Amino acid sequence: MPVRVRDLLPRDLPACTWSGSATHLRHVARALERAEAGEVDYLAVCTPVDLPVAIGGVDYQVAAGAGTLWQLAVVPALQSRGLGTLSIRAAEQRIKGRGLHRAALAVEEDNPRARALYTRLGYTAYGRAPDGWDEEGPDGSIRRHETMCVLMRREL
Repeated sequence: MPVRVRDLLPRDLPACTWSGSATHLRHVARALERAEAGEVDYLAVCTPVDLPVAIGGVDYQVAAGAGTLWQLAVVPALQSRGLGTLSIRAAEQRIKGRGLHRAALAVEEDNPRARALYTRLGYTAYGRAPDGWDEEGPDGSIRRHETMCVLMRREL
C-alpha cells in the first residue's frame, strides 16, 4: 500500500484513537500546539485516502543538540510492515533538517519488539531512566504508569 509522510494535524486526531486513550490524544493535541511554536515536529504516515496509520513526534527541547523521538505508534494490525521504520527515518530527516546530528529516544525495558527495531535502525543503548505518564482506564479513571526505560541514540 502506498503511503506518504506529512505533519500530523489537529483534524487527524479523531482518526488516531488506535494510538491511545482520550487522555493520550489530549497530550498529542498539546504537542501539536508546541509544533506550531517550532518546539516539536509531529508526523503522520498516511494511506492514499489520507488516514494516519503511524504517528510520532520529535521534541527539540529535551536534549541539547538532538531531536528526541517520542510517542511513536503504528496501527496494531499494520505493525511489522515497515511503517515504524518509515516514520523513524522521516523523523530523522526532520532532525537533520534542523542542523542537528543526533536522534535520541527512550523505550520501555519490557518492550523488546520496539527495542529490536531501534537497534536494527542503528540506535545504541547508553543508559536507563525511570519515566511515567498518566493512563486512562476503560472506565475513564486516570492512573500513573511508572516504568523503566532504556535510553538509546543514533548519530545522523
